[in-house]
Amino acid sequence: MAKTIKEMALEIAGLMEDGKGQDVTVLDVSKLNSWTDFFIIVTITSGPHWQGLYKTVKDYVKESDLEIHQTHNKGPHGDEWNLIDLGPVVVHLMSQEARDFYELEKLWHAGEKIK
Repeated sequence: MAKTIKEMALEIAGLMEDGKGQDVTVLDVSKLNSWTDFFIIVTITSGPHWQGLYKTVKDYVKESDLEIHQTHNKGPHGDEWNLIDLGPVVVHLMSQEARDFYELEKLWHAGEKIK
């Protein structure tokens, strides 16, 4: 039986925690926009840390019905905020500083926090 997008988002969140991602949050934003259903927000500690978590997402995608549409670096060195667009799921790998500054959970406060 095929997994739902929500199940896949929660699995990816679990993998982020297994990879030592900090303060992993999953937001259901499906009622707030037309371009994605879930945000997974993860605090990372370094460039190599985000690269390891990115590889984890890439490996997960190979075994699922998802695909990586694009990866965006949102900082001068690419370590502050990396966004992985999987279509219905968007993974935000953010330094603590970027997370504190952008406060995505507050910005998308109308989304349902499911983890």
